[in-house]
Amino acid sequence: MSVPQLNDEHRGEEILAVFDTAFGELLAADPAAFRVKFRKMAASAFAFYRGTAALFYHDLDAEKRGGPYLDDRTSRVWIHGDLHAENFGTYMDSNGRLVFNVNDFDEAYVGPFTWDLKRFAGSIALLGYAKALSDEQITELVKIYAGAYRERVHALATGAKSDEVPPFTLDTADGPLLGALRTARSLTRFELLDSMTEIRDYERRFASGGGSIELDAATRYKVLAAFDGYLETLPESSLDRPDSYRVKDVVGRRGIGIGSAGLPSYNILLEGNSDALENDVVIYIKQAQTPAVSRHITDAAIRDYFQHEGHRTVISQRALQAHADPWLGWTELDGSGQLVAEVSPYAVDLDWSDIDDPEEIAAVVADLGRATATMHAAADDQSGESLVPFSTERAIDAAIAADEDGFAGVLVDFAHDYGTRARADHQIFVDLFRNGRIPGL
Repeated sequence: MSVPQLNDEHRGEEILAVFDTAFGELLAADPAAFRVKFRKMAASAFAFYRGTAALFYHDLDAEKRGGPYLDDRTSRVWIHGDLHAENFGTYMDSNGRLVFNVNDFDEAYVGPFTWDLKRFAGSIALLGYAKALSDEQITELVKIYAGAYRERVHALATGAKSDEVPPFTLDTADGPLLGALRTARSLTRFELLDSMTEIRDYERRFASGGGSIELDAATRYKVLAAFDGYLETLPESSLDRPDSYRVKDVVGRRGIGIGSAGLPSYNILLEGNSDALENDVVIYIKQAQTPAVSRHITDAAIRDYFQHEGHRTVISQRALQAHADPWLGWTELDGSGQLVAEVSPYAVDLDWSDIDDPEEIAAVVADLGRATATMHAAADDQSGESLVPFSTERAIDAAIAADEDGFAGVLVDFAHDYGTRARADHQIFVDLFRNGRIPGL
């Protein structure tokens, strides 16, 4: 990709226009949340990149009509939508196994598989720049990611058995990935509950403060009605013990993270799998957002497949993530689609702050390339959804094989070009923000 050179004023206006489309309504409803979001984005070029998937896809829009390695099938793959170096971490799967993999599927959609790879490659350029790596070292990292992705896709496409491409678990991972899994294993449900709740009159309830918002009777009724609708979306295997779904308490929350600013959300405290108070479960209901990539995919069959954004998020996560969270489901509240999932005590994000040795960085990047390939291969004709009715790994494998030698180079060129663009955009954004030029703030 050759990034067009725009003067700062013109690019600033372009950034503001994209922001208005992506965030306008939410920003108008909750300016304070967006001031927090934008201050986090101002901290670094990487933080800015994390919060601007909408700008990224605006810049990639020309490729929706085609591009290297894209055809009718490889342009219709279930993608993560916001694949950057920090969107990986641990989760407890439905079999009770701790797994390290891609996480945070809020932006997932169906589109060109290369868009995930390019978004990740751009993040590696920014991460490498922040760690003062040379352009040559960044090039090598992107090549390592591309090579690991290519190798894993080919193995899956040519019929490798599942035990030959195992997930990253306590038994198979090493390095920082194993470290994250071990940290996750040391966490407990009791610690999570202790940080959010208290025991009153021999029953657990949410504690006041800490971001909790007490609900009035009418709102509480609406949330509980939405919870009843959510139960109908769970797989039968999740309904083994009906008492698990007895509601003990409910509170409001306000989303202020980089990705959830302005989105209303609620926490619900449930009985869990026994009468013991340490086994209670906290789930959240969060208004799902319109994925940035969807504004650049015009296929009506894809858009019409989903009931609403909550349904899209859940179906996408179930397709992309083997043995997903058994509490994962969707519902509606005030006419908006909602995502429902557990507030997991076992979620640990990959921490890049202490990963500084180039060899260690390279090993992690290779693992993330393999994880990306496994994710893309999971969501196809075997996933139980009819939206992608073909083997994605075979389609991607064939597309790359047609120009094997050029594959890594496409990602390397994009990483350097877009990394430079994102660093410049970050500075433009900071100046817009600090000078009060973002409308609504």
